[in-house]
Amino acid sequence: MAEPMNNPFHGTILEVGGIRVGHYTDARRPTGCTVALFDRGASVGVDVRGAAPGTRETDLLNPVNTVQEVNALVLSGGSAFGLDSASGVMRYLREQGRGLHIGDIIVPIVPAAILYDLEIGKSGQTIWPDAEAGYRACQAASATELPQGNVGAGAGAVVGWLFGSQFTTKSGLGTASIRAGDTGIVVGAVAAVNGVGDVRDPATGKILAGARKASGPGFRDSMAQIRKGYSVVAKGGAHTTLGIVATNAAFNKVEMTKIAQMAQDGLARTINPTHTPWDGDTIFAASTGTTTVRAELGAIGALAAEAMSMAIVQAVLSATSIPGYPAARDLG
Repeated sequence: MAEPMNNPFHGTILEVGGIRVGHYTDARRPTGCTVALFDRGASVGVDVRGAAPGTRETDLLNPVNTVQEVNALVLSGGSAFGLDSASGVMRYLREQGRGLHIGDIIVPIVPAAILYDLEIGKSGQTIWPDAEAGYRACQAASATELPQGNVGAGAGAVVGWLFGSQFTTKSGLGTASIRAGDTGIVVGAVAAVNGVGDVRDPATGKILAGARKASGPGFRDSMAQIRKGYSVVAKGGAHTTLGIVATNAAFNKVEMTKIAQMAQDGLARTINPTHTPWDGDTIFAASTGTTTVRAELGAIGALAAEAMSMAIVQAVLSATSIPGYPAARDLG
């Protein structure tokens, strides 16, 4: 098996600062979860565009609701079962004394979102990330190293589902970051890419991963087939791209909600089709506020979309093949 490729973008979401990210990857089959810990808390917004989402505590992120600070975010495989991984993150944070203080009680705030990977690998319908997986992801969290590819929430990720699982391409988890000149402002992203559509290089339009041809090398181009009237066979709720964008610029929850909305453009630039009835596409946006440099909301949202598209590309370039699901690197 080929080694994961180096990150051509030379950056990760960790460059934002104030974030530690950890994975739990289940060795029994390809699945896992990814946790982003905010040691000083973060202002967080969310945008859900897919019609088949699986989420936890996202109502708290509504700008009109009370809670203003989030302690962690969770991206997980395992479909709705994987939401249990957030319980382990809550336990870890409570042990650290971190969370919303209500009198003498500490309640960690941990929104989460899941993707469907139950059909990938053996025992897929009985193995998924649980509370212990979330706890172990917290223990593995680092502010300096972030593995990519077949890890964490991307361990069982696959793309190009529109013509059946036998034609899909292995995907994974990727990350990228952008520095805004010499301002000190950083925008980063991490994405677990399990979308129903094909992944394209936004600069060239070339398909990097997706629905493969029924015979011979190459990709069939899902949108070209749809335009020709070919029927698709995607399963409802069996897909999804999850992501987190983050910045060190200080914004409130209302503003981070707008940045989350803008970051969804990163999916539209790289995955086609996306935000479908079969996907649960969900993007969180977090502000750690670790720099005092003032930033313009629209500019940071635009950078968030760019960083997300870069992270999605990196997710498919970093993935490695598993039985039945070849990765882009092995398809020439």
